[in-house]
Amino acid sequence: MGESLRTLKGVGEKTEKLFQKIGISDTESLLRYYPRNYDEYETPADIADLKEGTVKAVSAAVCSGVYVNPVRGKQVVSITACDSTGRISITWFNASYLKNTLKKGSVFVFRGRVMRRQGKLQMEHPEIFTPAAYEEILHSLQPVYGLTAGLSNKTIVKVLHQLLKQQSLKSEYLPEEIREKYQLSDINYALRTIHFPKNMDELLVSRKRLVFDEFLFFILSVQLLKEKTEEAVNLFPIKKTWTTEQVIENLPYRLTSAQLNTWHEIERDLSGQSLMSRLVQGDVGSGKTILAFLAMILIFENGYQSAFMVPTEVLARQHFEAFQTLVREQGLDIPAVLLTGSNTAKEKRLIYEKIREGKTSVIIGTHALIQEAVQYRDLALVIIDEQHRFGVKQREALATRGNPPNILVMSATPIPRTLAIILYGDLDISVIDELPARRLPIKNCVVDTSYRPKAYRFIERQIREGRQAYVICPMVEESEGMEAENVLDYTKKLKDALPEDISVEFLHGKMKPKEKNRIMEEFAAGSIQVLVSTTVVEVGVNVPNATVMMIENAERFGLAQLHQLRGRVGRGEYQSYCIFIQGSQESTTSKRLEILGKSNDGFYIAAEDLKLRGPGDLFGIRQSGLMEFRIGDIYNDANILKNASEAAAQILALDPDLSLEQNLPLKQQLDFCREDGPENFGL
Repeated sequence: MGESLRTLKGVGEKTEKLFQKIGISDTESLLRYYPRNYDEYETPADIADLKEGTVKAVSAAVCSGVYVNPVRGKQVVSITACDSTGRISITWFNASYLKNTLKKGSVFVFRGRVMRRQGKLQMEHPEIFTPAAYEEILHSLQPVYGLTAGLSNKTIVKVLHQLLKQQSLKSEYLPEEIREKYQLSDINYALRTIHFPKNMDELLVSRKRLVFDEFLFFILSVQLLKEKTEEAVNLFPIKKTWTTEQVIENLPYRLTSAQLNTWHEIERDLSGQSLMSRLVQGDVGSGKTILAFLAMILIFENGYQSAFMVPTEVLARQHFEAFQTLVREQGLDIPAVLLTGSNTAKEKRLIYEKIREGKTSVIIGTHALIQEAVQYRDLALVIIDEQHRFGVKQREALATRGNPPNILVMSATPIPRTLAIILYGDLDISVIDELPARRLPIKNCVVDTSYRPKAYRFIERQIREGRQAYVICPMVEESEGMEAENVLDYTKKLKDALPEDISVEFLHGKMKPKEKNRIMEEFAAGSIQVLVSTTVVEVGVNVPNATVMMIENAERFGLAQLHQLRGRVGRGEYQSYCIFIQGSQESTTSKRLEILGKSNDGFYIAAEDLKLRGPGDLFGIRQSGLMEFRIGDIYNDANILKNASEAAAQILALDPDLSLEQNLPLKQQLDFCREDGPENFGL
């Protein structure tokens, strides 16, 4: 549906590659690359009223010469600007061309972040406007996009203006009665205005429509999948077996009553007449994996195959090794294989043959399990870890292999039950709401950036005691217009701050899979002691020796995500700690982080987070990782989610397979989202 980006003026091969780096492959995905925030251009402030840490505009005259000094390989341009209330020092990096613009006595509007350096306030790398140019954008909302090195916000704004000018109008695909009932804007208005709203009211109207669409398409997909699987007969007759009871008896720990209740529900489903479709929701560390292993043992005892699919290769390998250890300790002989993208072609051929001929009963791996080449002999059970990383399409792919298998989905994301019922509409829900007694509660603290040196000393002490630490940053690399710690610079900073004999490495999502696996394996093995990472560690590897989780710019993450990150520590016998470093001192941010400081209960945190959110709190706090919606946020937009669920039920009640003429545009749009742009719609 989208055209090549090269059709846009100013987009050559180099720029096209930069766009591809942030997931924009054509004009349609550019149109749906929504701003991550908006800048409001306010009336310029007096210099005397400026406060540290804020982004402000000042209207001031250049009252000094322009100085250019080389500092650490950068050309630093500096001036002093004055208004009737005071003066402020302003600096730019690698912008020596400004010498010709900033003439002494000239008046400009400078807009940027106010910092404190050597006890004095100064502005770093502000935008520069003539007073007339600033007047034109005064009080407007300007979009701020997620960027990559080499691609500026200005470039994205420029090509979007161009695209919106030449873009032909889209056909409206939502039925009129749905739009009227839920007061939703036209799709063309929404797509234009989400990028360039004149004010907050326009922004809220356009965002509401796009969030509604995203949720509606997701729910329709789930419900159409449910139609296929509901009342499907279980073609794998499964009998309960003493083996699983003996395994439970012989474990070196006791299962909690919540684990046992969930296990009995799984056992009952598997031995029933209808196929199982069950979601097991359990907080980080609540012991979901052992239930998956028990289910696979039950399937093996009945002569069938089971597949356990997880999001990362490192996690797949950990589960594979843990399963083999369990089986060995229990004196069982269950053939199992590990299948990931890293297997060589020869290894894959041998594994495929074992699976096809039924010589292996347990298959553990990544999405390599659903490749066309994999042919199962008797696949009776599919277990999917962290459902939101896979989505509806992958579940569908597994459900259509031979006789449809039983499905068990595991999620550590604490979603309130009312929302979970909507999002996982095709699944029954079990909740493990109890942590094993052997776990020590994590000790938390919420601090500001001045605490950093103390935190570094604490990390060093833990490492000297033989432990390991994670440090999480919100960004991979420095980004224009975004004040936040980034992984690459932070790793250098930490290497300088810690003694040389402490091994510090980084990890982020843009690395090659092979490199990511190597780093995670070395960290799991203990040869890397401090891992500086983005949230890629959120979906977890089990490193029981890691006892410190330090999160920089904690205010930039949603609470559910912070809770997931915290769950990477506290997995062993040692006392663990989580340090939330707050880069912004806003009171709502402090309140939000206080909830984490007080509680380790994911469901309580999710419910409290929901209470704290207001209609203006739309951007910057993404529950990323959660269902992976492009613009919707299931917590913040819980009411829109409920409305979309109602609308989906209303549409499907009258037209179960969307074949009526009035629903054809909706069906076409849904098919497009599922085939060409699933990542835009959480599919």
